[in-house]
Amino acid sequence: MADQSNKGGKKPVKRLAMKGKSKPKGDFSKPKKKKGDPLPSFSDEVRLNKYIANAGICSRREADVLIKTGVVEVNGKTITEMGYKVKPGDEVRYDGAIIRAEKKQYVLLNKPKNFITTMEDPQGRKTAYELVAKACKERIYPVGRLDRNTTGLLLFTNDGDLAKKLTHPRYQVSKLYHVSLNKPIDVDTLNSLTQGVTLDDGSFVKADKVELIADSKNKEAGIELHSGKNRVVRRMFEAVGFTVVKLDRVKFAHLTKKDLPRGEYRHLTEKEVSFLKMS
Repeated sequence: MADQSNKGGKKPVKRLAMKGKSKPKGDFSKPKKKKGDPLPSFSDEVRLNKYIANAGICSRREADVLIKTGVVEVNGKTITEMGYKVKPGDEVRYDGAIIRAEKKQYVLLNKPKNFITTMEDPQGRKTAYELVAKACKERIYPVGRLDRNTTGLLLFTNDGDLAKKLTHPRYQVSKLYHVSLNKPIDVDTLNSLTQGVTLDDGSFVKADKVELIADSKNKEAGIELHSGKNRVVRRMFEAVGFTVVKLDRVKFAHLTKKDLPRGEYRHLTEKEVSFLKMS
C-alpha cells in the first residue's frame, strides 16, 4: 500500500510494533478528566448496614431495621445510630454472634474466545465465570463485559464501589485493544476514529488514540478509548466500513496481560488495587 502519511496534510498515524501479538506499545496517555468531576472516596471505614449486608446477613435496608431494634453491637456497645461506620479491627456482633464482612477479592482473567460474560447461561454456553469460579470462596462478578468473540482482560470482583467507578463514564477508565481487520485500512480512515464517528444507534464516540501496528499490512491497529458502550470497538470500525475479525483487550486501566496466559487468572496485588482506587 502506498504511503499515505502526508495525504491531505494530516498528521500521520504512527506504525506500532507488536511483538508476539501481545500488546501495543507507545504513548497511550490517559485522557484528561473534566474539571469538577470528583473521584469516589475509598475509606477503610464502612457503614454498619453495609457491613452487615456484606456479611450475608440481610439487605442494607433490612440491616437498618436490625440496627434500630438494638440487636447489633460494635466493640460491646449497642449501636442504634443510622450511618454509624465500622473501622478496621472493630468487633461486630448480631444477636450475640460475631459477624465478619465478606473479604474483598480482585481477580484478573485473560478471557479466551467463545466464553460469554455472564454468571450463568440458560443456553448452556461456556461462561467466563466458570474460569474464575475456584479463584476464591466469595462470589465475584465481572466489571463490564467482553462479547463472546472478544478475548483479553476481564476483571472480577465483589467490591461494588470499585466496580461502579471502573464502569462509570465520568472516570474515563481507559481500555486498549489489539484489532485485526478484514482488509487494509488507510491512514485517513484510521485518523477519523480519533475525530469521532456516529454509531448505528446515532450516538457519537471517538477514540483517544489509534495507531497502525507495524508489519501487519495495514490490517491491524491498537486503539485506546474510555467508552463503555456495548461492542463499541467493533461498531466504530463498522461505522467506517470495516469488519473486526479479531479483538483482544490488552490493557484495562493500568492492568496488562503480562505473564497471564489465555484462559488463566491471577489475583491483583494490594498495590494494584490501591492504584485502581486512586486513579
